[in-house]
Amino acid sequence: MSNRITARADETPQDPLAIYGAFALGGRLRRLSDRIDRDAKSIYQKMGVEFEQRWFPVFNCLRSGEAPGVTEISDRLGISHVSVSVTRKSLEAAGLVTSTPDKSDGRRSVLALTSKGRTLAVELGPLFTALDLAAADLNADAGNAITAIERLEKALATKSLSERADQFLKKGKEL
Repeated sequence: MSNRITARADETPQDPLAIYGAFALGGRLRRLSDRIDRDAKSIYQKMGVEFEQRWFPVFNCLRSGEAPGVTEISDRLGISHVSVSVTRKSLEAAGLVTSTPDKSDGRRSVLALTSKGRTLAVELGPLFTALDLAAADLNADAGNAITAIERLEKALATKSLSERADQFLKKGKEL
C-alpha cells in the first residue's frame, strides 16, 4: 500500500503531511518542535550565545540553585531518564553543568550549574522571559494549543498508541 499521494496540477499544493490526517500526528509534532528549536537557536546565535534549545528543560531545572539528580529531573519534566542523561552529558561537555556524587547516597549523582552555567543563566534570564511571553502569545494565536496537547497527553496516558493500534488490528482480524 502506498502512502504517496500527489496533488493534481490544477490544485494548490498543500502541506505534505496534512493529506495524511491524524496518521501524521507524530510527524507534525516533530515538525513543530523542530521549528521552535530552530527559531530559538537563531535568537541564541544573534545574541552570540552557544546554547541549544534542547538543553532548556534540564538547564531551567538547575537555575534555581538546587542540585537534583537525573531521576528527579526526569520525574519533574516527565521525560525519560535516558533523555535527561544525554542532555546532562551535553551540558557537561559545554562546561555548563557538573555532576557530583550525592553526599547522602553515593550511588546517585546530583547536577548543578557550574560558574559558567550560572553566569549564562543570568545572561539568558531576560531572553527566557521573552521566549515564555512569545510562547504564550503563540499559544493564544493558536487557540490555546497547550490545552489540546494536554488532552492528547492524557489520552496517551489512558491508552497508548500501541494499545490503540493493537485494538484496531484485532478488530481487523475479527472481520
